[in-house]
Amino acid sequence: MDSVLQVLIITFPFFALVLCGYLAARRRLLPLEAIPGLNGFVLFFALPCMLYRFGATTPIAQLLDVGVLVTWLLCGFVMVAFTVAVSLNHRTRWNDAAFGALVAAFPNSGFMGVPLLVALMGAASAGPVILTVMIDLIFTSSLCIALSRLDGADKHGAAVALKNALKGVLVNPMPWSILLGGCVSAAGWIPPKPLTQTVGLLADAASPVALFTIGSVLARSQMLAASGHVVAPLVRDYLPVALFKLFLHPALVLGCGTVLMYLGLPLSRFVLVVLVLTAALPSASNVSLLAERFGADNGRIARIILVSTATAFLTFSLAVSLLT
Repeated sequence: MDSVLQVLIITFPFFALVLCGYLAARRRLLPLEAIPGLNGFVLFFALPCMLYRFGATTPIAQLLDVGVLVTWLLCGFVMVAFTVAVSLNHRTRWNDAAFGALVAAFPNSGFMGVPLLVALMGAASAGPVILTVMIDLIFTSSLCIALSRLDGADKHGAAVALKNALKGVLVNPMPWSILLGGCVSAAGWIPPKPLTQTVGLLADAASPVALFTIGSVLARSQMLAASGHVVAPLVRDYLPVALFKLFLHPALVLGCGTVLMYLGLPLSRFVLVVLVLTAALPSASNVSLLAERFGADNGRIARIILVSTATAFLTFSLAVSLLT
């Protein structure tokens, strides 16, 4: 009961911010035309600063944990490949399938996972969680952005599709931010205080604005569908992906991590439990920002995030009770 109460206390503000964004858009306190501006602020200003701060304040040894890197990277690629394979159809093409795969493989580890797992398992859990964020941003996100550009392969040829894929990866500011932070951490450089404070202010804005934007995106998709401007996503196009995230992903991490430990990978049981609980988190809210930026069906992505976030209270609490 105590662990469930802790989860509720920590996760309630996240649900509340999503609800605020939803109500603001539904009541037109936030114009629908302003939502892309919120996305732009988070994607190009607040979120890169938050990720830079992650990289710069994490000891370089924790950023190079081979056990976490191999386990998380392998499971992420399996989740992406599986979700894309089962999602592609005449309605869901490469762009939508790729970002659906990203929400299936990318948990809300940055905005929710770090404070939640530190509260539940102590400060030692922060390092592995932060490393999973970096892996997802540098590798998993880049892979899915590249896959999302393959819709042009039939029309324009593979060379043009490959060029668009590489361009999509290179213009994503998030991996660059984390790499810059890692370089600062490795060099031991301390930026001037005014610069650090400026970055800190933007970084602190990333989580609340992103969660608020998720709620407004969900409301916008429902309002546009109700008015006939867009077609509402089918339940079978988003519900399975949310279930993949909540059940398949943590089960895969547990199974894969256990096998790799048996084969001699340097991975402790404590770190494996942290990874499994990280995988049990709901889908990352920042994927909605990327989907908006790259023209995917953001109504579908927002629904996956909403369903996984609403359901994760029960499923995550269950995972905590089983593993700790």
